[in-house]
Amino acid sequence: MDADAQEYRVVVNAEEQYSIWPADQELPGGWDAVGVSGGKQHCLDHIAEVWTDMRPLSVRRRIAEQAAAAGNSVPAADEPQEEAQDEPPSLVSRLSAREHPVEVRLRDGEDLAVTAARGQIRLYFPTTQGGTELTVPVDPAASDLTAARSGADSGTVRFVGEFVLDYERVRCEATVELTSLTGYGRLRPVPDRAAHA
Repeated sequence: MDADAQEYRVVVNAEEQYSIWPADQELPGGWDAVGVSGGKQHCLDHIAEVWTDMRPLSVRRRIAEQAAAAGNSVPAADEPQEEAQDEPPSLVSRLSAREHPVEVRLRDGEDLAVTAARGQIRLYFPTTQGGTELTVPVDPAASDLTAARSGADSGTVRFVGEFVLDYERVRCEATVELTSLTGYGRLRPVPDRAAHA
């Protein structure tokens, strides 16, 4: 099998070290799937985003304990020093900054084309803290659901829809592979039309 066509899962061990593993193989002992799967690059991109401190968990804990015993605080490796007091960016800001991995969530036995035809799709953003699931209204004029409607086993579909999240009007744009129901998506703030009237 061509290595680029192989589907992988992102896995993590008890030391919070990440790796990828072929999706069609049983996981080795001591490793757990984190719920992200797809092509090799997709999985590696996810790891690059979430694995920001390469030190094993036991090492990080030991350093923190030693610092606490000495009366010092040890910031995380990826914690910006000057911005420690700043308020974290909003969910809209984070999901608007760039594209993120997404997964389509379907109910058991549900078909993607039928779900989209109902006018809503559930998109899961696994890389936010704790994961974020959004119900996105599907704008049929802006979306491209041709591959799903044709019953094809492969190809991509594009979902576009506007809704309000945390009191802000946003436009969600996502492109998803039919084989894995995973892809990439992002939000874009929608300018207040009343302000420009």
